[in-house]
Amino acid sequence: MKLSMFGRMFSSGSGIIQLMDDLGNALAKDEGVLMLGGGNPGYIPDVEEVFRRRMQRVLDDRAEFQRMIGNYDAPQGESEFIDALGALLRREFGWDVSSNNIAITNGSQSAFFMLFNMFAGLFEHGQRKRILLPLAPEYIGYADQGLTDDFFRASRPRIEYIDEHMFKYHVDFNAVSLTDDIGAICVSRPTNPTGNVLTDQEVNQLGQLAALHDIPLIIDSAYGTPFPHMIFTEATPVWNEHTVVTMSLSKLGLPGVRTGIVIAQPDTIDAIAGMNAVLNLASGSIGPALTLDLVKSGDIIQLSKDVIRPHYQRKSEQAINWLSKDLRDLDYYVHKPEGTMFLWIWFKDIPISSQDLYQRLKERGVLVVPGHHFFPGLGENWQHKHECIRVNHSQDPNAVKLGLKIIADEVKEAYAT
Repeated sequence: MKLSMFGRMFSSGSGIIQLMDDLGNALAKDEGVLMLGGGNPGYIPDVEEVFRRRMQRVLDDRAEFQRMIGNYDAPQGESEFIDALGALLRREFGWDVSSNNIAITNGSQSAFFMLFNMFAGLFEHGQRKRILLPLAPEYIGYADQGLTDDFFRASRPRIEYIDEHMFKYHVDFNAVSLTDDIGAICVSRPTNPTGNVLTDQEVNQLGQLAALHDIPLIIDSAYGTPFPHMIFTEATPVWNEHTVVTMSLSKLGLPGVRTGIVIAQPDTIDAIAGMNAVLNLASGSIGPALTLDLVKSGDIIQLSKDVIRPHYQRKSEQAINWLSKDLRDLDYYVHKPEGTMFLWIWFKDIPISSQDLYQRLKERGVLVVPGHHFFPGLGENWQHKHECIRVNHSQDPNAVKLGLKIIADEVKEAYAT
């Protein structure tokens, strides 16, 4: 079978394909693999019970059940959910948004495919534009979204050493260059993979650069506010005419319903709706149906702040405690965990690459993600890219503890050779 360039682009080896293959195969076979790799959220009983009750109410209401599974929504998404979300954002943050500013997609991954290729790629008269990632490392799922080559530009971060085993990335604005070929700026906040939360000053400065060049600043808030609010520090939510904010129901505990959210200017929302119609006909209805009451009441915010955030913050603190014991006396650093469900671990000057470490760990039944996949657009051969791994601490505590112990064993062995 001969594939087109499009076919080869989206079926060849990449970090996200490797990640999802490992995740899917391990879950399907259930062979005791320690899942410290993917982005699957943990199972939180109190959150699951909320969705179980809501699902039961839908099942008991024949008309509502028929609407959920039997009707196409409009290409922009389910209108009642969109209206309720707009009201929540106005009430909670004072954002000047209406239903014209919101679209629903089949997951945020789908949303970024549309947004990236809307603002970057080939334009009229042969012009080419790119997406700027001002703080690498960034989300692995961005890397293969572009329909043209050389789709991203990224900047190396400034590293702040906090103590002997902890550090934090900052945007190095001296290295951020907005040339005419940049079509949009994109950041995740909190950042996947590192758990970094860009400061309000950094976000405001990026927003000023975007406005100056009349391009959008895309803020990926899949782990952010108002839900699931996996933020362990202070961070002011931002939206304005030059900002596109994306959200998701996945990390709320609903990854299987594939519901992404885009908040943007009406012309961008119209474009998303048109692409939805062409690519998907419509977005799925189950996510909006399961969360509508929570959004209307605002309970989704309290659930996020009072249950989801402390759950992951406790897990993060516990994982770091285990690491500090397992890796004592080694030259390692953990990125300051300010949000998400990940630890970003830097093994400074380790004599093997993160890909080699990934393979060794996989043979021992531990799945992590090697760090070099998280630097799309950073063309320079920076050794730091090959010294880091991303670890998901959201799963069963016993599995996480054992997985971290095996990681420590392999790292010690690598340093010793």
